[in-house]
Amino acid sequence: MHILTRTLKNYHEKIEAMQKFHVTTLGCKINQYESEAVIEAWRALGFVEVDAPEGAQMLLVNSCAVTSRAVSDLRAQLRRLRKANPGARLVVTGCAAQVLREELAAMSEVDEVVPQDSKTVLLAGPFGSSMGVAPSSDVAERIFPPFAIGAFNRARAVVKVQDGCSHGCTYCIVPLTRGPSVSREPGETLTEMRRLLDAGYRELVLSGVNLRQYGRDLVQPLDFWDLLARIETEFAPQWAGRARLRLSSVEPGQLDAKALDTLGSSRLVAPHLHLSLQSGDPEVLRRMGRGHYRPEQVLEFLAGLRRSWPRLGLGADLLTGFPGETEAQFENSLAFCRELPLTYAHVFPYSPRPGTPAANWPDTLLKAERTSRAARLRAMSESRKRAFLKTLTTQPQLTVLVEKATCKSGGGAGLGVCEFYAPCLLRGDALRRGSLVRMRPEGVEGGRIVGSVVKMEGA
Repeated sequence: MHILTRTLKNYHEKIEAMQKFHVTTLGCKINQYESEAVIEAWRALGFVEVDAPEGAQMLLVNSCAVTSRAVSDLRAQLRRLRKANPGARLVVTGCAAQVLREELAAMSEVDEVVPQDSKTVLLAGPFGSSMGVAPSSDVAERIFPPFAIGAFNRARAVVKVQDGCSHGCTYCIVPLTRGPSVSREPGETLTEMRRLLDAGYRELVLSGVNLRQYGRDLVQPLDFWDLLARIETEFAPQWAGRARLRLSSVEPGQLDAKALDTLGSSRLVAPHLHLSLQSGDPEVLRRMGRGHYRPEQVLEFLAGLRRSWPRLGLGADLLTGFPGETEAQFENSLAFCRELPLTYAHVFPYSPRPGTPAANWPDTLLKAERTSRAARLRAMSESRKRAFLKTLTTQPQLTVLVEKATCKSGGGAGLGVCEFYAPCLLRGDALRRGSLVRMRPEGVEGGRIVGSVVKMEGA
């Protein structure tokens, strides 16, 4: 007994002596994926991740710069972390570190800035007097970053297949933060997906900055729908009905006949799309640099998709108050969104981003007007969401990914999302985080569908 006690004591002392790190991730799914890749690399080197910043020697912040609010939130987060742990080394990486490197480096709270184009140096380890950060060469920028994961810190695992953007919307800072479009080789994607499925993940999200540009830079060019068809061939025979795919934001310009055929015949993809729509007015889209699609094309595509997906979840990114947007043009956008079978929306008032063409245009609307228009769009989308949740209660069953499970006396409960990307509250025994379960919907409470588990799906 004394030997066991001493062994446990020595083990805990050894753990205490090891260097510890804490990672804060801000922004998109791509950032979540890259943070996970860095965390796994550091763990493999023997470093220990801790849940709270107070216990770490290294604090890493993976930043976002897509809006001015994101940058403000970043600065506030850096101040909170420094206050929580004055003695730790604090390093900032990500998109804000790319375009605001000097400003962030000047903050007293920050010890080092690792720009987005040098983020891969973090894979070598968290500590040292210097990470030797240098801007990537033009050649290196066009190589898909060597991030890879075998697990994920959420029930739904992200698989990154594309990075960067070569389009250049007039409002968007992403080409400045992440560079031109680069694609991941299909074989690497399949290998990672297989690894995650074997590890027990039952919902995978195929993610990229601009999936419309996927595959153009590969030795053997293809597009995103080619990749999805290959994934279907590889995994559907074993995993259809036991696991599912979800797509991150897709471009309206890629919703063509090929997309319709690929999605309509898929046995893996959940009946849910999220569109990078931004506006429903053709003239506003043209000024945004998004004149490569007509809003009507989206309606036509969805009408065709309904034949395969009679019910679907539909989300959209929407931008209000773009420079020069008239009240009539906003009303056009609002009317178009009412025609869409929207089930939710992410609505943002326009935020000028440094280095983008639109930031210098003189006809920027007052902030109050941008915010007011965003509120009107949100109110519409919230109304549509409530109506959609009510319709889902008429379904005999929903398939829910359990994202959080709790045990209570007399039973269990869980939170998750169904195939239509609607939030659910489950009641049932032996719920396990990350599993797919069948739920019988019984009503709507607090913005969630409430129901009881009737059948466990996959292990």
